[in-house]
Amino acid sequence: MMGSLGEVRGMLGVLALDLPRYLPRLWSGNSSYLSICNRNELLERDPRGDGHRCTWQWSSDLRAPQLLPSLGRALMRRALRDYPIGHASRPAGGAPPQVSFVIGHRGMARLPLLLATIESIGSQTGVPVECIVVEQDVEAHLAGRLPNWVRHIHTPPPEPSLKYCRSWAFNVGVRHATSPVLVLHDNDILVPAGYAAAILRLRTQGFDVLNLKRFVFYLGNASTAQFLEGNGSLGDSFPAAIGQNLLGGSLAITREAYDAIGGFDEAFIGWGGEDVEFWERARSRRVWEYGFLPFIHLWHEAQPEKNVSNSDTMRLYHSLALVPVKDRIAALVGRAWGTMSGPVH
Repeated sequence: MMGSLGEVRGMLGVLALDLPRYLPRLWSGNSSYLSICNRNELLERDPRGDGHRCTWQWSSDLRAPQLLPSLGRALMRRALRDYPIGHASRPAGGAPPQVSFVIGHRGMARLPLLLATIESIGSQTGVPVECIVVEQDVEAHLAGRLPNWVRHIHTPPPEPSLKYCRSWAFNVGVRHATSPVLVLHDNDILVPAGYAAAILRLRTQGFDVLNLKRFVFYLGNASTAQFLEGNGSLGDSFPAAIGQNLLGGSLAITREAYDAIGGFDEAFIGWGGEDVEFWERARSRRVWEYGFLPFIHLWHEAQPEKNVSNSDTMRLYHSLALVPVKDRIAALVGRAWGTMSGPVH
């Protein structure tokens, strides 16, 4: 009964307090929808543009759409109207790439998600791109399964039992990338067609590290299956969650800055912590963190260690967080990271 009463109170709060904030911004012809956040949160707007930055330490999910899913769908439709997500079998043109997307991957379960992600990368407009997929697995399961414009790098782990090391995958991919700008990207996130162009536009203003994600729309299991099967458009879906200004999932950085901060720390073997630690070092450079783009996260089974607060990787992060950033950078710059033989730590 108390749970039902709590839900009723929550819904009344959404109707009385959130709808008057959401609807005018969703119906407006401008970008004011980007300023939507939870009632107790404050955003900082880019004084020169439309982007917004969370003023709290970690990102958060929007709560109102969880109680009224139609709000989430309306927000996703509005964002995708400004920044559509395309699907292309290969990028247009044959010019040398200006942006390199690097993706780490293991196993066959996420292959459909990876292929959909690659199609969204292939639809980038106005900027030649390349995509590098680093398959960290005992066998090269992706051989012959990726579009021919995608570079497939197979890195068998030195021990078959080695947990997935995302840091090692990124470092290897960066070693093989040919562009001056890198996008460190997950294998389950669709990107808008103007993503690479927005990165280069801000890069010309002198920014080394760019987090352009304002909203990440998480699709549920059924919506993801329908989309992958071609039985529904993204606009038909009700997102299961909407994250704001997430650190992980996709981050752009110049090659010079990546090298200067020592790449990813390959001591993070297993799930979690490596993104935040990398971001702390990346913030020693000139950073853009006013998000304005929408991304779509496709559903998959959660990583076994995702909700384990005392995992090995999280304990490692908390210990490194006590070390000054400049000292962490100095230690990593001196390591031979990104070798094909295995993680170096």
